[in-house]
Amino acid sequence: MTRFTLVLGASGAIGRAIAKELAQDGWSLYLQYNRNQMDVLDLMNELQQHYPKQEFMLIQADLLKGDAAQKIAASVFSIQAIVVASGQSLYKLIDDTTTEDMQALWHVHVQTPIEIITLLASKLRRHEVSYITMIGSIWGEAGGAGEVLYSTVKGAIHAFVKAYAQESAYNGVHVNAVAPGLISTKMNGHLSPEELQILTEEIPMQRAGQPEEVAHLVQFLQSGRADYMTGQIVRLNGGWYI
Repeated sequence: MTRFTLVLGASGAIGRAIAKELAQDGWSLYLQYNRNQMDVLDLMNELQQHYPKQEFMLIQADLLKGDAAQKIAASVFSIQAIVVASGQSLYKLIDDTTTEDMQALWHVHVQTPIEIITLLASKLRRHEVSYITMIGSIWGEAGGAGEVLYSTVKGAIHAFVKAYAQESAYNGVHVNAVAPGLISTKMNGHLSPEELQILTEEIPMQRAGQPEEVAHLVQFLQSGRADYMTGQIVRLNGGWYI
């Protein structure tokens, strides 16, 4: 039986790594993206070449739009797992953060993904076991100066995971989050080499993580080997926050 995962944010570095890992594990995928069409087309072509017996479909949707959740849900037919890897950073002091900044972060990180989960929940429940995995952040637990609103929405994701896991456990829906620390992606491109070095020296493992390491953990949560786990915020940060 074909197993489908919806990957939100499939054109980003972490989303692409997750898609590749899940495809290798036999999952067919809905790949949601917004602007980076060429990146996600390249990803889909690569997956189709390596896994010709699986299905890979693109869904273009801007999570800021009011109809995004309905558009995505209408494109999904069979679904057993949802991975929320969408989002954007915001490096601003709270005094410089606008209402538009706040609304954009809330919609992309929290509101639209939850709306999608709500619309697809009945399809997840058709399976004896299904999965929702959300990419949180170290800052959702520890908080980060200069990233107050980003920390806030990631904290909201963590709270949603803990609450919805309890509500949906009876129906076999496993809800967890992966909370990465410093990961080598374009999101950290604003850091100078000196700033990056200072951050790295604070991490006990003395390095940034890789998108593939996030993907390994997401794959484990959907592998069937973690099916007594739900409502957990799993830290992946090299010992930076324990």
